[in-house]
Amino acid sequence: MAEPIHTRLTKFAHGVGVRQIRIGCGLVLFAYLVSHFLNHALGNISMDALATGVHYHTLFWQFPPVGIMFYAAALVHSGLGVWALYARRQFRWKAIEPLQLVLGLSIPALIIAHIAGVRLGQALYGQQKLYPQVFYAYWIVWPYKMWLMYAVLLIAWVHGCIGLYFWLRMKAFYKRAAPFLLAAAVLIPTVAMLGLYQGGRAVVDDSDSAEWQAANLSQRQVGTTAQQDVLEDIVDYFLIGYLGLIGLVLLARGVRAMVERRGGMISLSYGNGRTVRVPRGLSVLEASLRYQVPHASVCGGRARCSTCRIRVIGDCTALPEPSKREAFVLNRVGATDPSIRLACQLRPTADLSFFQLFMPHAMSANAHASQPHRIGQERYLVSMFVDMRGSTKLAEHRLPFDTVFIVNRFLGAVSQAVIACGGQPNQFVGDGQLALFGLQTSPQTACRQALRAAAMIAVNIDELNQFLAHDLREPIRFGIGIHGGEVIIGDIGYRDHMVFTALGDAVNVAARLQDMTKNLACEAVLSEEVRITAGLAAESLPRQEVAIRGRNEPMIVRSVTDARTLAALVDSVEVAAA
Repeated sequence: MAEPIHTRLTKFAHGVGVRQIRIGCGLVLFAYLVSHFLNHALGNISMDALATGVHYHTLFWQFPPVGIMFYAAALVHSGLGVWALYARRQFRWKAIEPLQLVLGLSIPALIIAHIAGVRLGQALYGQQKLYPQVFYAYWIVWPYKMWLMYAVLLIAWVHGCIGLYFWLRMKAFYKRAAPFLLAAAVLIPTVAMLGLYQGGRAVVDDSDSAEWQAANLSQRQVGTTAQQDVLEDIVDYFLIGYLGLIGLVLLARGVRAMVERRGGMISLSYGNGRTVRVPRGLSVLEASLRYQVPHASVCGGRARCSTCRIRVIGDCTALPEPSKREAFVLNRVGATDPSIRLACQLRPTADLSFFQLFMPHAMSANAHASQPHRIGQERYLVSMFVDMRGSTKLAEHRLPFDTVFIVNRFLGAVSQAVIACGGQPNQFVGDGQLALFGLQTSPQTACRQALRAAAMIAVNIDELNQFLAHDLREPIRFGIGIHGGEVIIGDIGYRDHMVFTALGDAVNVAARLQDMTKNLACEAVLSEEVRITAGLAAESLPRQEVAIRGRNEPMIVRSVTDARTLAALVDSVEVAAA
């Protein structure tokens, strides 16, 4: 059953940290950037198109609620960028991360002259500097500003795209969307800069006309010399203050390093004989990077995954309390043991011994995310457990080879049905199988695929029983459990023995439901979650409330005496929806 809204909101609030605020502000700024770039692209049509576009652009972004949100996002995002420069202790990640930071910090210094000339000029003196006035200033009066404008466009765009990449690369849809996102990332700035070039060239051609100058270069539009001097002074003061702030941050980093050295060093023991001495205040993951100790971290130390988890050896009471973000991540993966911490968030103040829970060769800090589901991802899947009944009794009167042959034929019949219906056979445990549905489909489609597969399994087993009738004392029977929910999927194992599988409560529940088919004397048991998501009518299957081992609350399930009937139920739903 779906969680109540207040529970979802509570979980969301607990998961919000500095990074989430930075992402939210960045998305607002990137939306503004896309809007501005698309407006620039209208220059490829005409100056009139530019004028029309900027009218609607400013109408939206200067609408008071939107304007407040935009300027707040700009201030917060810039402030967090400066804070990141101070807080970041280790720059040995991929070059793309320090590049993003440097580009982001350079934007305020590069854009302030444009902001002062256009926005402050309007706010302080009522100037109306639009495209004709800006093009005249940048293409004719100060030509170097034209190249500065192109540079800041590219810098802001690249900075935003890097941020989007880090945010989206772990999403389920990223692999499919990546080619389209790349095309947009190249096309939008290209047409925007071409639009600026065409608009600037049109102004250069028209600016010799006295009539054009009278219409576009009046004091009401460009201001007086005195006003221009005031705006230039504002720019100079801002640059002095901003560069001074960056200098203070760098100085603070140096002071912090000296204080940490004088404050003493602590020892971090990795549980494999490796021990490093680091200043107090470094996170465990930062210490690993500083001293080239391999340490798993799929998300790059952003507390968006739990692959950097460590288990602390010994007393945990002296450790700093987990931050809200760390507690949220640990809670999501069910790590309630206080000895389990995130290495990217834990900053020990005393000697610490621990061991890593994930092998670094499997998940490095610079792991490539071209296949995010291979390195770990949370998503909605439908899990199906199928188990062969009586295999132990079957083996009592047969040669080992014959028993293996029959079990393999059973698993083959199950796998054929799963694949034919769009699922993926996943794990084979003895005479049982776990199949997954929804790796590439919606939850509704996944539920219907699983129900069709259950029906096809029943048909395939009937055919197998007929084929083996002369070898079997009694027909092969089976049990199926089906449940859907959020699970974690990824490669699990050690070195050359990695397997792709799913972990989570939904998988465990499916296994429990399969066991229940014995007591309920039916071929399949599916959860109410699957019935609702698939769209089956409430009266289509018998309803029961059962206790699930490992769960505090009872669960509503639907029993299916003959699994073959599920195909007709799914057909009727799809016909009704057509």
